[in-house]
Amino acid sequence: MPPAGDPSPRLLGRNETLSAPLTFPPIKEKSSYTCCLCCHCVFRLWGAQTQRSLQNFEIGGERERMPEPIIRAFGVLKKCAAKVNMEYGLDPTIGKAVMQAAQEVAEGKLNDHFPLVVWQTGSGTQSNMNANEVIANRAAEILGHQRGEKFVHPNDHVNRSQSSNDTFPTVMHIAAAMEINSRLIPKLKILHSTLHSKSIEFKDIVKIGRTHTQDATPLTLGQEFSGYTTQVKYGIDRVLCTLPRMYQACYLI
Repeated sequence: MPPAGDPSPRLLGRNETLSAPLTFPPIKEKSSYTCCLCCHCVFRLWGAQTQRSLQNFEIGGERERMPEPIIRAFGVLKKCAAKVNMEYGLDPTIGKAVMQAAQEVAEGKLNDHFPLVVWQTGSGTQSNMNANEVIANRAAEILGHQRGEKFVHPNDHVNRSQSSNDTFPTVMHIAAAMEINSRLIPKLKILHSTLHSKSIEFKDIVKIGRTHTQDATPLTLGQEFSGYTTQVKYGIDRVLCTLPRMYQACYLI
């Protein structure tokens, strides 16, 4: 027990009660914060959840935005989810509009409406809601309604049967698989082909091998480049072998 007159806080005993009721400041119904939300969202497809994230997490910048492959993968995921949800009760009119809007996201047509940076919750909740809001508003426009009316609802329709803990790990796998197929493997194949050409070009150039900084057995520069060629080929094979399991992870998550 603190001495008499000590203003420091303490825990109440089992039979003690507060001597005065707790008081709280009045709640403002309208504020500049709400106004700011409205002003920004009128001109964008994102909604209040995304705008709150922008204002609550003022960190990073243009270089630290969520990568475009992740955004496109959200479009793929939301389109597939809408297709399945129509089989389980989602209104087909809304479902088809969601699929069309999600396809636009997957094609990168709505990238300007995804302003969030990578610094957010571990489950990617803000980016998931960003995708839900953008697709919902775009789907509403497709159906002839205004942005913000929530004729197509971000949660009830676009995010139906999903959660951030499911969607974000899934889009990570989708994005990785898409990038491997569209960028990594093609570039590695070009590298492999170039190294192979050099191994042929350098087949008559003799050089000395080196072992622990000492002269060793002579070999051709072409033989040396053939080793680089083979290593890249093995690397391509190993990457391709991971894809079936990566595809499976997309379905299991």
